[in-house]
Amino acid sequence: MVKTTHVGSLPRSQEVVDFIFAREREQPFDQAEFDACMRAAVSDTVSKQVEAGIDIVSDGETSKISYATYVKDRYTGFSGDSPRNAPADLKMFPGFLKRLADDGGTPQYARPMCTGEVRSKGQGELEKDIANLKFAMAEHGADRGFMNAASPGVISLFLQNDYYSTREAYLAALADAMKAEYETIVGAGLDLQLDCPDLALSRHMLFTDLSDDEFVKVAQMHVEALNHALSDVPAEKVRVHICWGNYEGPHCCDISMEKVFAPLMATKARYVLFETSNPRHAHEWTVFRDHKAQIPDDKVLVPGVVDTTTNFVEHPEVVAQRIERFTDILGQDRVIAGSDCGFGTFAGFGAVDPDIAYAKLSALSEGAKLAAGRA
Repeated sequence: MVKTTHVGSLPRSQEVVDFIFAREREQPFDQAEFDACMRAAVSDTVSKQVEAGIDIVSDGETSKISYATYVKDRYTGFSGDSPRNAPADLKMFPGFLKRLADDGGTPQYARPMCTGEVRSKGQGELEKDIANLKFAMAEHGADRGFMNAASPGVISLFLQNDYYSTREAYLAALADAMKAEYETIVGAGLDLQLDCPDLALSRHMLFTDLSDDEFVKVAQMHVEALNHALSDVPAEKVRVHICWGNYEGPHCCDISMEKVFAPLMATKARYVLFETSNPRHAHEWTVFRDHKAQIPDDKVLVPGVVDTTTNFVEHPEVVAQRIERFTDILGQDRVIAGSDCGFGTFAGFGAVDPDIAYAKLSALSEGAKLAAGRA
């Protein structure tokens, strides 16, 4: 059997988006109505995942404005606005970048700077998210669930430092602050997913002045901070997701998987999620084949076997073939079928139609069954 999952975020309803942006813009809203809306939306999201055949479900990141910047609402030390750094590949094609902006293809949300000490405001909002997911799982018969959390590195990418003396000091402070969030998720019986696009995306977004080898040293530093934050969390409860940016674009500046393979394998996580469906990274399954000896024995690969930036619904046979590339390397017990990225990375923004997103998840599970049946 090949189990199925996805990266985490899923399309949000308009009611959810309206509530999230009311909070984002500090407009008045009824907290009880907000909480009831989130609870109902998570139930619906989990129901749709179960119906699509997904084995390891999430809350869809329903209550969060985005996978990284939500921390500004749960931690002190953030204010003002961070510089916007367009990915280097989009800067190479300014006509396309302008078209994205003109068409509303770039999400608008606050990215404050770190201007003070980063400290938790408490786990209240997280505990609501956990309760909503666990209730929905029980209601719809989902046996296993995961919850996303931002890694120290990705926070440092989007909420840039204007307080700590060095990047290392900022990462250390973030790791210390986020540690309790990670432990709370695992303590609730859920798997923890750390979103780590900083290990790839930040190469062509924030560190364009470095060589690839210099960037790999930065990535290794990010992994060290992450592993420190996970020091009291069992690796078998941890998933790490790496990506090059969940957007349709040239991606011709993406660092190769081969370059970031070692830092990825060094993360304290049993499960590693990565892109293998989009046209820029589909060939990189060979990295795992060629470096099989460097894959730790406890690692489980979770390749993205459906794309999250187009409205093509993959044929289950295509999904099965993508899965089989990895099961041929490590066997079915060390491969889980996933998605390239999330389908709702930012609230109110997503390239894939909501109904098509769930059709893709259905194709994912159908392909997994095909692959399992042919083993």
